[in-house]
Amino acid sequence: MRLLLIIVFVVMGLRLVQVQEFGHQHYAALSTAQLTQAVTVPPVRGGIYDRNGEILAETVTRQTVVADPQIITHPAAVAAVLAPLLGLSTDTLRAKLTQPSGFVYLAHRVPDKVAAAIRKMNVNGINLVPESQRVVPVGLLAQPVVGTVGWDGNGTSGMEYQYQAMLAGRPGTTHLMQSPDGVALPSGNQSTPAQAGTGIELTLDESVQYVAEQALAAEILASHATGGTAEVMDVKTGDILAMANLTATPSTPAAGTTPTTQAAPAASAAGKATLTATVAPAQDTSGATLVAQSDTLPAGVVQAASNSAVTQVYEPGSVFKLVTFSAALADGIITPNTTISVPAQLPMGKYTFHDAEQHGTLAMTATQILAQSSNIGTIEVAQGLGKTRLLNQISNLGFGKPTGLLIPGESQGLVPGPSHWTGTSIGSTPIGQDDAVTAQQVIDAYNAVANGGVFVFPRLIRATVDTAGSVTAAATKPSRRVIDPATNAQLTNMLESVVSTGTGTSATIDGYTVAGKTGTAQIPSPDHLGYIPGAYIGSFAGFAPAQHPVLSCMVVLNHPTPIYGGAVAAPVFSTIMAYALHHFGIPTTAAATTAASTTAVGGTGSVTVPAGAVTEGP
Repeated sequence: MRLLLIIVFVVMGLRLVQVQEFGHQHYAALSTAQLTQAVTVPPVRGGIYDRNGEILAETVTRQTVVADPQIITHPAAVAAVLAPLLGLSTDTLRAKLTQPSGFVYLAHRVPDKVAAAIRKMNVNGINLVPESQRVVPVGLLAQPVVGTVGWDGNGTSGMEYQYQAMLAGRPGTTHLMQSPDGVALPSGNQSTPAQAGTGIELTLDESVQYVAEQALAAEILASHATGGTAEVMDVKTGDILAMANLTATPSTPAAGTTPTTQAAPAASAAGKATLTATVAPAQDTSGATLVAQSDTLPAGVVQAASNSAVTQVYEPGSVFKLVTFSAALADGIITPNTTISVPAQLPMGKYTFHDAEQHGTLAMTATQILAQSSNIGTIEVAQGLGKTRLLNQISNLGFGKPTGLLIPGESQGLVPGPSHWTGTSIGSTPIGQDDAVTAQQVIDAYNAVANGGVFVFPRLIRATVDTAGSVTAAATKPSRRVIDPATNAQLTNMLESVVSTGTGTSATIDGYTVAGKTGTAQIPSPDHLGYIPGAYIGSFAGFAPAQHPVLSCMVVLNHPTPIYGGAVAAPVFSTIMAYALHHFGIPTTAAATTAASTTAVGGTGSVTVPAGAVTEGP
């Protein structure tokens, strides 16, 4: 018996040594696991800023109210106290507090005052956990570009989606110790800190973006268009200073919708357009929401669902004549003063091409053909140029290729190759039919002319901003020459004549010379070969000052009335560019004129075509 007892005590002693000396870490971990709750700490999402550091979107941390119904002994009383603070009914809260669960969300992202009041109440079983919320101080400005954030805090569109990996950061973890009944225990908790996301600085200028949206919205309403796009670019760098994408809404709100609160712009002392926004507590409980819900656009116009400047293709019409004339000038097929006999119409296979206005046979110079936007004259120039050279120049100017912006859903356009040409392609392609392009591709081509014949890739990202606030400039892509200097100078003079004496007189700007081209394009039918009767796209692309360009601009309007780009798009160009030129302090280059911008369609809502104006059409 003594020997047996000794053996038992020795075994127990050895087991005790094993547990305390060799296995204590394992059992300590089991104990800690029973008392420790691991909580994910969300990272602060990187901000999105304009080129001047103005906040377009940022993330703030708000407190979310949660409950452990298993340790709440008086749910009715707790519900009665919390209901007024959370803006919920007592019955709703009581139902949540009696669920057979140890974790229930009561309200997401409550205001700081509400969180402070709940913390002060110190109700057993009611806790606060941090949760991120995306904030847009300037309302929905440039929303198709900036993008949106979903309920899970991840980007769902625009820059928010495209740069999700950079903006998101990395979540952290914190360990909270509490007793089985929910009482917090003091401990030296270890945490893995969250790593904040990297912010991005866009090339957009908040003020120019605002003016572009306002001018475009006014013209959409005035011309009863279904939507439109307006862009402004820096000629030398390719920086996109404004990218407005808007769409019209029905005149009466649909059933069940809530009208948005409108906020009026206010002019600051520096002349910069500023926005006011109605800030209200977020009530949404499904995920990341906006703090600023006010819409600065006039009633009847809203931000487009996507960045249509790069996602929507259309037949460009006469703005595409830039390709034909740049190639013909470079090859010596024409000079600006070459005289061409332009007949009343031009039969080609089963089709007959004509100009917008009936006329007899005319003797026109190449400059006059471009200024008056003669389809027949342009086709005659293209016939002398030939299919191969024309297609080469289309590709050379960036059509049918990605722009390099890498925006989700971006289209590279549709340009039929040589094998898809028909007997009438030499007539339709030179005047902007048969191929489909994006507004971005058009402004890229005109920007190349403005830049002395050198193509620069457009860009929307100017820099990245780390958590310490350090700014790192984004890499730039190499430029390439697409038009020789002599040809480019001739082409610029011809485009200037479009605005001074041709179809684009409504694009003039007081004190500045302007070069550009109007476009009026038919809209193809989605159901059959041919076009939708009475459906057109009006556009204008150009740059200023004409001889020393600084800014380029593109305006597109869908289904406007009147249909002509010179009547609806050119005045919007004038309004936007007049502001942008003064905003950036560009010196005037010409004597004051009676500029169309003083009575711009985008500014007054008038949709009448000026008497004596020269129009162009499909």
